[in-house]
Amino acid sequence: MKIPKLAFVFLLLGCVVVYLTYIKRRYENWPLPLVKQLSKVAGENFQYGIMFDAGSTGTRIHVFQFQMEPNEAPKLAHETFKAIKPGLSAYADDPDKCKAGLLQLLDVAKEAVPTGLWASTALALRATAGLRLLPGDKASHLLDKVKEVFDASPFLYRADSVSIMDGTDEGVSAWITVNFLLGGLHGSETPTVGMLDLGGGSTQITFSPQDEKTIQTAPVDYVTSFQMFNTSHSLYSHSYLGLGLMSARLAVLGGIEGQPASNQELISPCLAPDYTGQWEHAEVTYKLKGQKAGEPIYESCLSKVEKMIYRKVRKAEEVKDMEFYAFSYYYDRAVDLGLIDEETGGSLRVSDFIEGAKTVCKNMEANVGDHPFLCLDFTYISVLLQELGFPQDKEFKLARKINDVETSWALGATFYYIESLRAH
Repeated sequence: MKIPKLAFVFLLLGCVVVYLTYIKRRYENWPLPLVKQLSKVAGENFQYGIMFDAGSTGTRIHVFQFQMEPNEAPKLAHETFKAIKPGLSAYADDPDKCKAGLLQLLDVAKEAVPTGLWASTALALRATAGLRLLPGDKASHLLDKVKEVFDASPFLYRADSVSIMDGTDEGVSAWITVNFLLGGLHGSETPTVGMLDLGGGSTQITFSPQDEKTIQTAPVDYVTSFQMFNTSHSLYSHSYLGLGLMSARLAVLGGIEGQPASNQELISPCLAPDYTGQWEHAEVTYKLKGQKAGEPIYESCLSKVEKMIYRKVRKAEEVKDMEFYAFSYYYDRAVDLGLIDEETGGSLRVSDFIEGAKTVCKNMEANVGDHPFLCLDFTYISVLLQELGFPQDKEFKLARKINDVETSWALGATFYYIESLRAH
């Protein structure tokens, strides 16, 4: 029987649709070389990267999907994010207990990455100040447990996949993240911006100097150079360990990092006069008490903060003329006082932090409120910014996300790690 031409065309199209549907269902289970070939035929060449951020207060997973194009910087197509508490350092005395949380986060990665790409997807964990501050071998024992879990996973794992991140690397990685998201690393004319990050245990400042004098006068370990997307970058970057908000808070209150508190009360003018309470930091519980009413809280607290930070921070002259983004506790505390919107962020001047400190400290003279440390925290932030070289009228942009992507160091560190894999 002779088939009409039109019917033949419809039959052929039907076969193609059925075949393509079969392809789509089988796609994820095909070998990697074939997946890559099909991706290129379709005009898409995706690559994934998995980064665990083991911070002092929690562990977070970032699963990044990159769209790769020849001779171009990668484009971030999608990010999957999940966070759990507490941080790895909470398991310092019983490292085996950290495994359950890691496995929970690895399940998130398995859902996000196509099965056929698991074996070629780089998996890494970078720990920050929380582990850097642990005494003795506690940090290495924890990381050994992480390596056991990662080694048994189906993802691409190497011996250097798990490590404690150097503070400078943390700052550089965050700088890469921010400038990648803003378009400053894509070979365009978009100028790069500086980055300020205030964590719990450390704080970082990173920027690309425009004045040669900055590089010439900076200590050797403040300047770092690297290549990213076929472009060389020289950065001024330094991490101040012990000057993160939680560590600085402890120092201002009169405690010593890593030492048991015994039964001694820490009495501070940075707390409301009638305040008594407890505060846990780095697995140590401290008893706290406000100083008796006398001098205004702000002036007394300011004196304590200035004494604690004296000569611990280096000024960089040109920062006053550069655009900077500020993250982490800079953002969180501004939200706590209602200075910026929690979802969209905003812009603030150094003077806004100073006035915020004065206001909240003044209010605490009459009422403790819901945030007993807000006076101390705002006073510290305002002093830290000025010690770093920023004048009171300097404005910062505060953002938790740029283009719907978390502004942590994780994206930059993932780029950095994938580049190192390619080099080898």
